[in-house]
Amino acid sequence: MKFAIISRERGCYSTRRLRQAVLDRGHTVRVLDTYALSVSLETSRPRLFYAGKPLGTFHAVIPRIGASATFYGTAAVRQFEQMGTYVVTSSRAITMSRDKLHALQVLSRHGIGIAPTAFVRQPEEILPAISRVGGAPVIIKLLEGTQGNGVILAETARTAESMISALQGAKQNVLIQRFVSESKGRDIRAVVVGGRVVAAMRRRAAGDDFRSNLHRGGQAEPVQLTSAYETTALRAAQVLGLAVAGVDMLETHEGPQVLEVNSSPGLEGIELATGVDVAGAIIEHAEAHVRFPEVDLRQRLKLGSGHEIAEIRVGRRSTLAKVTLRESGLRDAGIQVLSITRGGEVLMNPRGDQRVLAGDVLLCLGRHSDLAEVVMRRRLATDSVPLAPTSPAPESTRSAASPRENSRRLGGHGPIEDPGSAAEGETPAPPSSTPAEAASMDPAPPDSSVPDSSPPGSNPSGRLRASARPPRSAAPLPRDAQGANEAALLRGRT
Repeated sequence: MKFAIISRERGCYSTRRLRQAVLDRGHTVRVLDTYALSVSLETSRPRLFYAGKPLGTFHAVIPRIGASATFYGTAAVRQFEQMGTYVVTSSRAITMSRDKLHALQVLSRHGIGIAPTAFVRQPEEILPAISRVGGAPVIIKLLEGTQGNGVILAETARTAESMISALQGAKQNVLIQRFVSESKGRDIRAVVVGGRVVAAMRRRAAGDDFRSNLHRGGQAEPVQLTSAYETTALRAAQVLGLAVAGVDMLETHEGPQVLEVNSSPGLEGIELATGVDVAGAIIEHAEAHVRFPEVDLRQRLKLGSGHEIAEIRVGRRSTLAKVTLRESGLRDAGIQVLSITRGGEVLMNPRGDQRVLAGDVLLCLGRHSDLAEVVMRRRLATDSVPLAPTSPAPESTRSAASPRENSRRLGGHGPIEDPGSAAEGETPAPPSSTPAEAASMDPAPPDSSVPDSSPPGSNPSGRLRASARPPRSAAPLPRDAQGANEAALLRGRT
């Protein structure tokens, strides 16, 4: 197989390890400078040039795109995707994870633990926002910062207000986050590859610094995750569409809280701390999935005029409850059910004999008029939210629409009441993944597949257990890589 690694830093540890892992498996590899790639677009002919010459084809591409090259790098990754090349980390997932606010919005929607966060623009809203996240001290975080840069601890509300006003005056976008005192100077980094946690470490800050980044002199030790932390890491990577991710989590009294999800995690710290061959795991994943390039559902379905993808919640008294999809008449009405979300489990492409239950969320594809008629006739739910209109709006705009606005899109009527839903105390089902997330050709497994390895009587949300052994599912780091930086590893351990 022919691999390409997109990276501005050919000599950095991560690029070298990935290149060697490809060669060790008998494949060929080429390291491509991000800025030397040129996009060429003609009718039905997307092409890429490298250093002025036409670029050959590859079986798999591994993006290692730094924050400063995000815009141009993701454009190049998109071009590989349009050419039908398998890309380990999709352009959409890179863009979403790099936008810290967008990532937190998606994590919040899917019920994944995060630190209380606020984003405001008006000066008079700063102090109320600080109060809403729990009051001072607070963390002030630049949206564009990386590796601990642009992260400030403000001890008082007035200090925070002054800092935020100054940063906004300099045209900076900032987040306000609750400071978790019990996790000061310490966090967890879990590396997810292909729907499994292959390595995890606890990072501790140097001295009195509250930032635990290894680039800032922090130390690291291997850690064995409890089921709560493992599940959180897997779900965070899953909902952001990342096959490879570094998930940073705080240890709090309430359980794991995701700080950030990195689409291009550094390999040096995690490999040296745990002895796990993370680079090898990434190449192994690429080998297994090279035949399944990223699919943009909205683009591939080529939705014609008047077609929608809609979420339909099944109420307790709905005529759909307790009948099979075949009996429901949805297919006869020209509506295809793409998935059923039941609790934390997502059933993709359900069969006709699949029974629908009250509380299920159906992801449906059909003509606008057919969906509206079915919703009105069967009184399926309190709201039906179109997720992918013919001219899709930004995801954040779609998810923010009110039930009344969404109802007007479907049928021009107000909210549809279901006698058996919230009025009788029924708890609405959690929202399902967006179509692009649900139809990813390389998703992490659904929540139900995450094993609960905690012993009986344990507290999965409690403290993590330090362990010198790597996770059982991961391979050890090659001997030459282990010895190369042994001194650095010793300095980084507690």
